Amino acid sequence: MSDFVYRHIIWDWNGTLLDDAGLCVEIMNEVLESRGLPLLTLDHYQAIFDFPVRDYYRAIGFDFAVDSFERLSDEFMDAYTRRVWDCDLRTGGRAALQQAQKRGISQSILSAMQQETLDRMVDHFGLRDYFTAVVGISNHHAAGKQHTARQWIAAQTLPAADMLMIGDTTHDHEVAESLGVACALIHSGHHSRERLAATGARVLDSLAAVVG
Repeated sequence: MSDFVYRHIIWDWNGTLLDDAGLCVEIMNEVLESRGLPLLTLDHYQAIFDFPVRDYYRAIGFDFAVDSFERLSDEFMDAYTRRVWDCDLRTGGRAALQQAQKRGISQSILSAMQQETLDRMVDHFGLRDYFTAVVGISNHHAAGKQHTARQWIAAQTLPAADMLMIGDTTHDHEVAESLGVACALIHSGHHSRERLAATGARVLDSLAAVVG
């Protein structure tokens, strides 16, 4: 990211604006413990979590011949959807949205969260007026968001070169590259700083650094 002033920011939601990585570890450990499998630390989670999440589930020890991915995913998401309301925005998130808006930069959300839940959360935090679009996915089995992202950007009139994506995972960088937009990543979300730095994208220490 350079001194170029972008005209539109595409925000990721989970782990970028919403501080939910700790909750994800907590819930997954409950699922693992119920099956006698080794538990996760936050550091291990940030080192291994990935999209599609089916591969992540397999990597942490689930046997789909015993428990189907769909059953495990439903179990996790049922708990997550009930308890995510206890999460807060990441420090500096609301201020970053306000500063971008004051500078005339339009903003949207592009998330791998199920659309209905995403809409409810954006309204829960009173953020709707900051965004020209809030785009989630149609189901919660989280194969990723590249297809949704390509559909969304194809409908835009603003050139991709004028857009900046802000995320917290290497998947966000992959999506940005597939869309032809610039990308900056913030650590302490769902991926470690080391994984983010390996993409070659700029890694931010805080959301305050997005709009300085």
